[in-house]
Amino acid sequence: MKKPILSVALAAVVFSGATSGVLAEGTRVVIGEPPWPGAKMIAHLIHHVITEKLGGQAELVPGTNPIIFEAMDGGSIDVHPDVFSPSLQHLIEEYVEKKGTVALSDGSYEGSSGFCMKTSAAQEHGVKSIFDLATPAAQELFDSNGDGMGEIWIGAPGWNSTNKNEVKVRDYGINDFLQSVKQDETLFYNQLAHDTAGHEFVFYCYTPHYVFHLYDLTMLEEPPYDASKYKVIQPGDDPDWFGKSHVASGDPVLTSRVAYAVSLRERVPEIARFLAGIDLDTEMVTEWSHDLVIEKKDPAEVIAEWVASNQKTVDRWLGL
Repeated sequence: MKKPILSVALAAVVFSGATSGVLAEGTRVVIGEPPWPGAKMIAHLIHHVITEKLGGQAELVPGTNPIIFEAMDGGSIDVHPDVFSPSLQHLIEEYVEKKGTVALSDGSYEGSSGFCMKTSAAQEHGVKSIFDLATPAAQELFDSNGDGMGEIWIGAPGWNSTNKNEVKVRDYGINDFLQSVKQDETLFYNQLAHDTAGHEFVFYCYTPHYVFHLYDLTMLEEPPYDASKYKVIQPGDDPDWFGKSHVASGDPVLTSRVAYAVSLRERVPEIARFLAGIDLDTEMVTEWSHDLVIEKKDPAEVIAEWVASNQKTVDRWLGL
């Protein structure tokens, strides 16, 4: 069977390294760029493929999750590179399921979240379960300032996950022994890296994240996710969010997809097909995040090198 004319033309462009000839002149796509490292790197990946492989124009625009979704609905942004569910399920329900103005990629990758310790410390002190934190031994082990209470980093101020973790620490009984610490992520990891007093740390962790390339970490065991024991209300939804929330099980497995404006299917179907076909994996995004944050590499250069070494994968996303 003969390949469609578009596929043949696109293949010629990809293999010749040309940067024009597939998309109409002046084709422009606006890519939302959320603040976390994985999203930044995926945004640069999409930018690179559109400009260097498809010959279009692309722009990266910083934004938060609600702003990017609203802009995809309104037509001023075309792509959100890293949409996690169920974390962003409320946005998915509004714009994908109800309004139908946003679509999600077919491919996805998984993430996980919980509380971590360095593996060496967890083994040395016999800490395996989340419930091992609700003990006098943990109270002493994680007390870094000598005030009689241990500390547990639950995330940065303003994160939805930080609010959820505050409820979880309460409902697991941990806050009788450990104080919940809210601190900027960069500051916390700097403290973790430069501690010279031999303190032990327990902290919120999630994948994909560059910290798993820096340390051998153990994620503490929690009861399996149970929807009946997992009710999270955010402060913006109810002033009594803390009292009405209840979290007494592990977090659900997270699934990330690329989101894009449905209007692209008619405006630029080649790009819509590419976005629908993207299929990443957790280790890939973790490595990119490490290159960006720890190695301080230019994200455009990291992605260009990766694409050059993974032509077959990119071709598959392009439908070749």
